[in-house]
Amino acid sequence: MTRHRRLAAVLCVLALLALSGCSLQPGGHADDGKGGGKGRPGTAAKKPNIVFVLTDDLSWDLVAHMPQVLRMQRDGLTFDNFIVADSLCCTSRATIFTGRYPHNTGVRTNFPPLGGYQVFKGNGGEQASFAPFLQKAGYRTALLGKYMNGYQPGDVQGGTKPYVPPGWTEWYVNGNGYPEYDYNLNENGRLVHYGSEPQDYLTDVLANKGVDFINRSRGSAQPFFIEIATFAPHGPFVPAPRHAGKFPALRAPRPPSFNEADVRDKPSWLRPHPKLRKPGIRRIDEGFRNRVRMVQAVDEMLGRIRTTLKELDIDRDTYVVFGSDNGFHLGEHRLAGGKMTAFDTDVRVPFVFTGPGVPAGRKVAQIAQNTDLAPTFQDLAGLRPPAATDGRSLAPFLRGGTPADWRETALIEHVKPAPSPEDPDRQDSAPGAPTTYNALRTNDMLYVEYADGEREYYDRTRDPHELSNIAATLPEQRRRHLSDLLYALTHCAGAKCTDAGRSR
Repeated sequence: MTRHRRLAAVLCVLALLALSGCSLQPGGHADDGKGGGKGRPGTAAKKPNIVFVLTDDLSWDLVAHMPQVLRMQRDGLTFDNFIVADSLCCTSRATIFTGRYPHNTGVRTNFPPLGGYQVFKGNGGEQASFAPFLQKAGYRTALLGKYMNGYQPGDVQGGTKPYVPPGWTEWYVNGNGYPEYDYNLNENGRLVHYGSEPQDYLTDVLANKGVDFINRSRGSAQPFFIEIATFAPHGPFVPAPRHAGKFPALRAPRPPSFNEADVRDKPSWLRPHPKLRKPGIRRIDEGFRNRVRMVQAVDEMLGRIRTTLKELDIDRDTYVVFGSDNGFHLGEHRLAGGKMTAFDTDVRVPFVFTGPGVPAGRKVAQIAQNTDLAPTFQDLAGLRPPAATDGRSLAPFLRGGTPADWRETALIEHVKPAPSPEDPDRQDSAPGAPTTYNALRTNDMLYVEYADGEREYYDRTRDPHELSNIAATLPEQRRRHLSDLLYALTHCAGAKCTDAGRSR
């Protein structure tokens, strides 16, 4: 028992002797049993609520067009170097749920035999997810929208009605929500169909259900956790009707890496890519416009959620987290639309936190990863993350601190998927997509080792757009160090990942 918890227990006993009715809750927090989040003088507030809005393929270049996200940045904390462990949907989500790197979840692609929902479930991912831990700690939990690639909302998993995984108090989840219309939701074990009317637009349906859950949770003495996982802005890039005509003249950004002039220094999977021509660039611009249009509904959702929290007077007791499962390239390095590379367009994603004690307008340069989300949610709930967790809680940053022993290096690992007609990301697994690789990312460099023996190294201080691969110029001692560190990280588990990540 920690010193804090011993002190809390002593105070509680004294209070009981005084007939004050003290009650010590799991996690070491006292609660007056009335809800509302603020507590009476002399008692600790109840555990904080958490709202987590997770988008799909949302890249940093969309944030400038999202006024509510920009407002969250002004009101809260932004991780400027939040790096996903694999820029692929299912692998990233498995890591988010468990706090474990892909080599420990066993989810390496979107579909079996190397990934997908059934692999996640078969490997015990649902029990290892943060949700059962939060529920056991007294939270009302809800998941809305996207779960895992391969999940089917009508699957009974051996039961008599559509299956709801452990740990979720409420469940409103679908399978193929990419078109935003004509889909089924598993609504707490009941299959409900939504059609093609404007009110069926999936992001709006999720927003309505999310706000309803928050309104209903306000009357409960239990804290709540809700994850709203949109399919936006993943292809086929279908915006809500009210946004379809917006931004008519908008073009995709043209950073120095856009339609890169010289790719002779790049690995063999990328070198054959020809320069983009005008028709391809026009399609990129149209795709970017529709991605910007799609995220307007997501942005409006964030505004509605934060307004609702304020109206219910629980905004000061609630963390709101906004982020993405992976990034997206759209014209950079001659690549059309996609992800899966180790370039910053794909692995560096927006993550913004607001809530109690979070410093306004703070930007954190230290490297965070999606391994850190599960332990953060558990820490905020007063729980100690399991020993098998590869990431670390971000809560010290949210409280204004900076841990002295924080990681220096992020691990990125990727297994090239076999092309499948069922895979929504199949265009990225076709010939010309990155081969299997592992990579290290620090604030000043990117190092990549491909399964075929090729290497990349970019000095991100001098070359932030990752144009010049200088792997061939690395001193042998430096190359060996990076290779050894990469080996340590790709074979780590639990605290050993923390130790390895402190090197660079």
